[in-house]
Amino acid sequence: MNDFYNASVWEKAWKDDSDTIVNMMRRAGIDPARSFDHKAKTFNEQSFSDEGRKRTQRIMNWLKGQGVQFDTSTILDVGAASGVFSVPFAEHGAQVTAVETSPPLIELLEKNISNLAEDQVKIVPEKFEDIDVQAKGWNQAFDLVFVSMCPVIHDWQSVEKVLQCARKFCYISMPIIPAEHSLVNEVWPLLTGQPFHTKPTEMGYLLHLLYLKGYAYESLITWEKKTKEVTRETAMQETMSWLGHHRLPVDERNRNIIADYLDQAYPSGKVVIQEGGRFGKVLIRLQNQNMNSSQ
Repeated sequence: MNDFYNASVWEKAWKDDSDTIVNMMRRAGIDPARSFDHKAKTFNEQSFSDEGRKRTQRIMNWLKGQGVQFDTSTILDVGAASGVFSVPFAEHGAQVTAVETSPPLIELLEKNISNLAEDQVKIVPEKFEDIDVQAKGWNQAFDLVFVSMCPVIHDWQSVEKVLQCARKFCYISMPIIPAEHSLVNEVWPLLTGQPFHTKPTEMGYLLHLLYLKGYAYESLITWEKKTKEVTRETAMQETMSWLGHHRLPVDERNRNIIADYLDQAYPSGKVVIQEGGRFGKVLIRLQNQNMNSSQ
């Protein structure tokens, strides 16, 4: 029981956990910083659709309810993608520094900010992991550091680095469980003989370490789902990619099993897929923390 309150034990457990999202990506041969390259256009369309904008607004409303102000604020958006949050932050009057390394996402981000005032969104095309916070002048430089569903967060050391940049608030979101995919749930028993099960990811490490280290924060856990219709070919590509994430062979046997299933279950050629899961959001308040640190 004593280890429950031992921060160093939890830090080591997170660092050594082989099933973190970043480690799962790397085992599958995926560079976490480039994992959205192939779906940048689709992601951008979904993010700026009516449904996507409503989701963004819900999160911004939650932040406002916790006292975060956007007008005249400075915001560091780590893993900005195509600007799903950078753009509305700027539209609400914030000065945004957007960190993004994916070339197709940067191209879309540049297009999405083209109607904004010059320099209102500054793009930094570097890996956050490679940035020297002190040399960049980012130490406590931003009113809000915003890290949404970004593989930059993978252990406590990475959390400390984003906290170092924040003056008032730091927002971090990540899956509570790996995102679910209805087609994977359907075909998994055909491939393995077992039902598909997920287990919690590293959000638990984050929340517990924030608690042990004395931070003040608000957290929110939600269920979120979306439905889309895709072709059988797209469904096949997505499912094979997911199998790789979950350490199943991406081979001819599994490809044939999935193809046969899609032919039988979706004879029209259109496949309806539900995606989603439980997601966690945490807003860390740093004003008192920084005050205590200086005493």
